[in-house]
Amino acid sequence: MAHEIDRRRVLNISAGAVALAGLAGLGTAVPAAAATEESGFPPVPGMLGDRRANEFWFRFDDVTLFHRVPEVTAAFAAIFDKLGGNAFKLLMNTWLEMSKTDGYPGNFTEFVRPIADPLRTLSQVQLGVMDTYYHHDDPRLVTAFASFGQGILFDPRRADVGAEVHTMNGNPPTGYHLWHVFLRSMMFLGIDRHRWARLDPLIAYAWALQSIAKPKQREVNPPLPRETVAALARSWLCRTPERLDVDYHSPVAPADSRP
Repeated sequence: MAHEIDRRRVLNISAGAVALAGLAGLGTAVPAAAATEESGFPPVPGMLGDRRANEFWFRFDDVTLFHRVPEVTAAFAAIFDKLGGNAFKLLMNTWLEMSKTDGYPGNFTEFVRPIADPLRTLSQVQLGVMDTYYHHDDPRLVTAFASFGQGILFDPRRADVGAEVHTMNGNPPTGYHLWHVFLRSMMFLGIDRHRWARLDPLIAYAWALQSIAKPKQREVNPPLPRETVAALARSWLCRTPERLDVDYHSPVAPADSRP
């Protein structure tokens, strides 16, 4: 029953985005200055794409990656202490192996239980950043993740780290896979389980878009056709975390568009 509730709430996010904007902005790269007054954020010369989404991803990456806040640094240190120096690889490989067994998710839950405290910290930080820019189940999150996956958020403030485009690095972008594994770990341990269950399909939706768009990180990328963006939204935003467990065994988003 809980999974059905989560599924309906994710569908409501998607439906709300379509109703509010008719998918406008999900497949376009436009100067952010046009949305500055409405968003309340100061203009950034040369910025492209949704202004709020740019600000969200700028802050999200800043506190979790480029200039990590102390609690995130401490959380990762604790994970490495428990799982070793190759913690992320071990976590990914263990999930890939265990998620195909009859003992899943119980076996994987026990594997990640020793890192419950740092995972709780990471969840609080990530959701805290998200809540600063979007309210719970905000339909604008669809635009934020769709723009991220297509690579149409161009932010000159990121020149210092050599990645002006807010998107996942790598080709294929396997960071989505690791993020899913972290989310599943949190869900199984009861850490903000319902929040992450609703956000998991949004992240996968961005993965599906990026698998097709293949955006560059230092150039202005063209958006995908709006029809493609809309079709992927209909397919991916209704997927449950259980279904995504299957999808993420592929290095790129499966071409099968059925939910």
